[in-house]
Amino acid sequence: MRWFARVVGLLSLVFVALLGAPTGAWACAACYGASDAPMARGMNWGIFSLLGIIVIVLLAVAGFFVFLGRKAATSAAAAASPILPRSAQRGFDLTPHRAM
Repeated sequence: MRWFARVVGLLSLVFVALLGAPTGAWACAACYGASDAPMARGMNWGIFSLLGIIVIVLLAVAGFFVFLGRKAATSAAAAASPILPRSAQRGFDLTPHRAM
């Protein structure tokens, strides 16, 4: 239980130190400055690029599950159909006939 008291004391100290920090330290130059600055535009392009990569990966995962679903449906349909010998598939009639 002593370690919990130490952690709470340390977090309290950090919180008090952050409250006493100057307000200029709360934002970086890209966020605090003009929104049309080159650094802000670069940061926006970085955000959109990472968002695009995330969308591509999510689409790939969704496509994989669609592939698995289609594969399961075709294998279930193939398992439900009767398996015929090759001669029956070619059109040969192998049923025994009675002589008349």
